[in-house]
Amino acid sequence: MRRLRFAFVSVLFLQGAPTFVAVQPEVFGAGANFTNAWADFDGDGDFDLFVGFNGTPNRLYRNDKGTFTDVAVAAGVADARATRAVAWGDFDSDGDSDLLVGFTPGAESLLKLYRNTGGKFVDVAREVGVARDSGAVRQPAFVDFDGDGDLDLFVAFRDRANMLFRNTNGLFADVATAFGIADKRKTVGAVWIDYDEDGDLDLYASNMDGDANGLFRNDGTTFTDVAESAGVAWGNRKPGDPTNGTVRPCAADVDGDGHLDMATANYGPNGLFLNRGGGRFENASATWGFDIDSRYDACAFADYDNDGKLDLYVNGTVSGTTSYRDYLFHQVNGRMVDVTPDNIKALHADHGVQWADYDGDGDLDLALTGTRADGMHALLRNDHAGAAQSISVRVVDAAGRAVRAGAEIRVRNSRTQALLGTRHMDTGSGYDSQNDMPVHLGVGAVTQVDVEVVFPAGGRRVVVRQRGVNVAQYKGRWLTVRTSALPAAGAKPDPRV
Repeated sequence: MRRLRFAFVSVLFLQGAPTFVAVQPEVFGAGANFTNAWADFDGDGDFDLFVGFNGTPNRLYRNDKGTFTDVAVAAGVADARATRAVAWGDFDSDGDSDLLVGFTPGAESLLKLYRNTGGKFVDVAREVGVARDSGAVRQPAFVDFDGDGDLDLFVAFRDRANMLFRNTNGLFADVATAFGIADKRKTVGAVWIDYDEDGDLDLYASNMDGDANGLFRNDGTTFTDVAESAGVAWGNRKPGDPTNGTVRPCAADVDGDGHLDMATANYGPNGLFLNRGGGRFENASATWGFDIDSRYDACAFADYDNDGKLDLYVNGTVSGTTSYRDYLFHQVNGRMVDVTPDNIKALHADHGVQWADYDGDGDLDLALTGTRADGMHALLRNDHAGAAQSISVRVVDAAGRAVRAGAEIRVRNSRTQALLGTRHMDTGSGYDSQNDMPVHLGVGAVTQVDVEVVFPAGGRRVVVRQRGVNVAQYKGRWLTVRTSALPAAGAKPDPRV
């Protein structure tokens, strides 16, 4: 305990307590919202924010150099329906971010797939084959699971079999049963990673009400659940306890060894699992000080102070009149230390949590949602005053299309080749959401880096390297790396490249 207390004091002394300041609170003040996600939907070089509400009109905030305006009505996405899920992805390969929104059951389809045409959105869910009329929608994710160069769509359900829609020339067909991934357990969260580094994307799905989690290894023509043998079936919660469950899995290289680890936000003790290779994970929840036993809705990794080590935000849930508190953990000497500012502790935040450098100043800001009517959907500016630097990296295919969700980005010191960090392009994040934006890597005082991108593509691990990148040159914008995999015929480039 003395050592932990010293670490906490040291981090505050050396770096200062983290400071987050509310942005446009008169705009981001309304409560009763579940999910949020970022994308540059208008292609102007900054990140815009979608927020899904619980029956009042959803909002799409256009970012104009750090000032936000709700344009959902004009854009055509202001649905006044209880919303539970959102994912951004370029499903039609035309170079802009399209939008999938998942709702509670009603007169219309549970899923709307909005095609983006010049910043205006039109629902094409029935036209392309993803409309569904029943089910409790949870995690959606645009991923290229079969490595054919376009984005397929996974959708988790809490009360029916999960779905996997294969994309063929912009039309979707559910192939979940054929691939052995139509899991009927109570799935509420999911993330796709190449955990065994064999060149294809695997699925870690989190389940509630005492159901075990699933780790579905992609074997090319089928998926096999290996969660038990890999050591992640229960996510550090009590096996079989119907009051326990995993709401959100998060993938990140927590310990800086270049391999993707996983965290679980649970009803029950939270979990942290380090990837030890060979298809096995080590449960490090207790040794890292992360096994707090409470009720949590989401986790989100970020290096908020750009020191090169991943920190972690965890949302407590809101149940009745009880608001389980949120935590901002700072990584210090192989432990997670609570450094949550008082103004964040005071918020009734739960479910939605996202990190994004909305103002282009080089550090990550925090966006939250709150399901209580007296809650909020706060945007909090990170006022970290340190001198540490960062770089943001966007990965596209050879034609410039953003269809590389699941890519791994590693950054090394150009001079020493020391690994500074590994990040993972979003394949499921926050609460039932997916962003379409670059990854952010803190590099401390290093001024020149080598960037390596590894993309799993149908049993191959495509590797692209860019050496001698000047970090200062990319402050306020991102480095775009094109992968070498061949694009689909007729592909259109991303205009932001």
